Amino acid sequence: MLDYTAKLTETPTKMVEGDIVALRSVGFSDEAILDINQITGFFAWCNRTVDGLGVELESFWENPDQTNV
Repeated sequence: MLDYTAKLTETPTKMVEGDIVALRSVGFSDEAILDINQITGFFAWCNRTVDGLGVELESFWENPDQTNV
């Protein structure tokens, strides 16, 4: 799964049917594969959106003793 998500993130145009077959061969259902794909794509979109707008992290991320909860 992590190999799939890394490839989808870094080189999406190189995805092939074999990438899906590999996930099925280790037990992932088509529904799970779709979930993996959609979550990977969503985070890629989020990162490009915030990076493209110059959004900065809140200051609490720099303090290990502080949480956002």
